Amino acid sequence: MTDISALSEADAANELMRLAKQIAHHNKLYHADDAPEITDQEYDALVKRNEALEAAFPHLVREDSPSRQVGHEVATSPLSKVSHEVRMMSLDNGFSDHEIREFVARVRRFLNLSDSEPMSFTAEDKIDGLSCSLRYERGELVMAATRGDGQVGENVTANVQHIADIPQHLQGENLPDVFEVRGEVYMEKQAFTALNEQLMEEARAAAEAKGETFDPTKVRQFANPRNAAAGSLRQKDASVTAKRPLRFWAHGWGAASEVPGDKQLVVMRQIEAWGFPVSPDLKLCENAEEMLQHYRSIGERRPDLPYEIDGVVYKVDRLDWQGRLGFVAKAPRWALAHKFPAEQAQTTLEAIDIQVGRTGKLTPVGRLAPVLVGGVTVTNVTLHNRDEIARLGVRPGDRIVVQRAGDVIPQVVDNLTRDEDRPAFIFPDHCPECGSEAVAEEGEVDVRCTGGLICPAQRTERLKHFVSRAALDIEGLGEKTIDQFFALGWLESPADIFRLHQRREEILALDGWKEKSVENLLASIEAKRSPDAARLLFGLGIRHVGAVTARDLMKNFHRLETLRETAELAGQAPPLQGRGRSRVAAEGVGDVDQALTQPDSPHPNPSPEGEGLESSATEALVTLTSIDGIGGAVVEALGDFFHEPHNVAVWEDILSEVTPPEYIVETKQSSVSGKTVVFTGKLETMSRDEAKAQAEALGAKAAGSVSAKTDLVVAGPGAGSKLKKAAELGIDVIDEAAWAEIVKAAG
Repeated sequence: MTDISALSEADAANELMRLAKQIAHHNKLYHADDAPEITDQEYDALVKRNEALEAAFPHLVREDSPSRQVGHEVATSPLSKVSHEVRMMSLDNGFSDHEIREFVARVRRFLNLSDSEPMSFTAEDKIDGLSCSLRYERGELVMAATRGDGQVGENVTANVQHIADIPQHLQGENLPDVFEVRGEVYMEKQAFTALNEQLMEEARAAAEAKGETFDPTKVRQFANPRNAAAGSLRQKDASVTAKRPLRFWAHGWGAASEVPGDKQLVVMRQIEAWGFPVSPDLKLCENAEEMLQHYRSIGERRPDLPYEIDGVVYKVDRLDWQGRLGFVAKAPRWALAHKFPAEQAQTTLEAIDIQVGRTGKLTPVGRLAPVLVGGVTVTNVTLHNRDEIARLGVRPGDRIVVQRAGDVIPQVVDNLTRDEDRPAFIFPDHCPECGSEAVAEEGEVDVRCTGGLICPAQRTERLKHFVSRAALDIEGLGEKTIDQFFALGWLESPADIFRLHQRREEILALDGWKEKSVENLLASIEAKRSPDAARLLFGLGIRHVGAVTARDLMKNFHRLETLRETAELAGQAPPLQGRGRSRVAAEGVGDVDQALTQPDSPHPNPSPEGEGLESSATEALVTLTSIDGIGGAVVEALGDFFHEPHNVAVWEDILSEVTPPEYIVETKQSSVSGKTVVFTGKLETMSRDEAKAQAEALGAKAAGSVSAKTDLVVAGPGAGSKLKKAAELGIDVIDEAAWAEIVKAAG
């Protein structure tokens, strides 16, 4: 990772953009989908890197910065939304003793307290569950909501009524008119294990009842107790929640008409008296050393606790001091989560399997001798990619150290037998699923299968992409139908879609299909026999060829065969020699820029005929790269695609079934003809691709960034740095409605 002090402003801005997207992606997986794909430590490292960059370049802080976000926006939940009267914040994290001592010192400095001034903190274990806010009015539970993005959560009132730890009525007298108790819904380890076993048995019984072969690998189980708790609470049908063994404990409060005390510990004890469980390890500490001692005590007992915890939370005890300290963007200054390190264990790496994902990525997975890590038996470990295997030097038979962090798939942290004399593991250069070449693009560590649509591991996802709205947009051919037809052997490639009319009677014989639905499906398919060439190209799923890139290519080549001829020829330009830049880059050969700037570099075929081919190939390469928006990555991807015979067969097969007309972009005279337009922010009535297509149809150029050459910026909600730059440069800015008027005026 590049030292921050060595970064230029442009590099820092680009990294902040990538981090914002990465962290938002992982926030959604964790908070909205309950399906994290990286460890807590990996996530925390991304957050810390973002914080460090923002500290070094404060003027580059983005509107969508992770430092301003809490949780994740509630998007497609079947539950109704609830706005929190008092925002539900997250916590900043500390990882070392030094950071905890600095936290205490920072609080003293902020409050201007002397070293002799007594200052206490509460300390309690941080349970790994789903945050929930419970609103009581005159002692009666009236609303329960998840955290969501901190401002808006999901209404789970009916669901929490089935959690025994949550009282429907508060105990005691003189209760506040309004009081929101906040805490975590969780599931104990033993209950989690029992639930997964129950799901497995239910699936087995269902398969037997249908006379089907039971496949345990297809049973969907919860990955960890936190996911189990979240999935059980966030049910539209509360009767499902009622069957799940959920627990709750309180750790704070939100909106309150009256707070029963002037200290954190006093209020927590009152909440406990009202009938709520609180952490049995909630304790008052007088200084940093007591806080660290309590942290170590909890850490030692962690493996034996009946529930999962991932750290200890410290809070300033005096509430008036909490009020003075206030909040930063998404977290209180008066609290800190001291996270535990990942749990580790030793075992033997028995095998390395290569799995092929839906995008063609080859992912190595280590098969382990079973080992208990953090109360869970682990048998698989992620090895990430080819470079990670080389870095660790792992081979089947090695004794390794694995860690399980954040309760997701574990990772290898050390190879204890690296020096033993055994052959290195050879990462495959062909796809184990389809035999196509597997390559890594220049600058990337991931190796991908080039088989595309002929690869079984990718085929159904590619078919779904092919019929999607932005591609051929074939109505009636949804994901379930594609899965069904693929399983029956009717769909192997896109061309098979246009041969489904031959299976009309077979489709009619399937459950759920009627005469009308079959006719509609076949009519929808037939309507796409003359598809838009750019949509067809995009639908083939060639890496780096998105909808906009496909249009850019077709605007220049007009016919798909012309594009193919140019791409194939460009693939033979030195130093690629027809094998794709990624394949030779691994051998230390130069790149496209080198081919253009060093035409006299050695070439294995110096014959006049070879020189003629080389000249034509270089010309083709220049033709492609001179297209605005087409760079080396696109050229390489096209070369890889047409280099693979399987892909060529798919290409020719689909063109035997459909006849795309010549691609001609008809532009209209408009007020933006000849101008450069940039779209930024969230567009609410159309997609970004649709907006760019509109601009092109009006004779304008749609650019991705704001510069002195930009004539107009169309800004939707959430527009950030681009809008700021437009203002600095004095560029005209309009909203989406004004853009719609321009489109309408052009007819």
